[in-house]
Amino acid sequence: MIATANRMIRGIALACLALLAACSATYENHGYVPSEEELSGLVVGVDTRATVDDVVGPPSAAGLMDQGDYYYVRSRFREYGMFRPEEVSREVVAISFDDSGTIANIERFGLEQGRIVPLSRRVTDSSVVETGFLQQLMGNIGNINPGNFFN
Repeated sequence: MIATANRMIRGIALACLALLAACSATYENHGYVPSEEELSGLVVGVDTRATVDDVVGPPSAAGLMDQGDYYYVRSRFREYGMFRPEEVSREVVAISFDDSGTIANIERFGLEQGRIVPLSRRVTDSSVVETGFLQQLMGNIGNINPGNFFN
């Protein structure tokens, strides 16, 4: 009788332990972002696409054109039990190139509370335009020269 009770207690303890382990959060990483050490090997205005491919590797996403900018994206998801996976962090490294194919800008962005936040920039000039479409349209109204239409 006591042996059966001991087995039952052990079984319940084992089931509780398994249930507790099943409810712990697990994390999954998706994508790749080069580290600061890897990016420090790149010089803005000097290095080219081929150098970026050799030092950092080709990106998982590039701009829309054949010679577009490089984007490295990494996301981290938390899965907790039966709940839907939740994205807990996202990091994007954008490497911009000028017309000659040399690096024009290296920027690192994060996702904080659903908003894109620049974490670091290697050049003071930002490639991200912060004015909306209507602001750009209204800003160009005064810049029209009627003399250009009759030439």
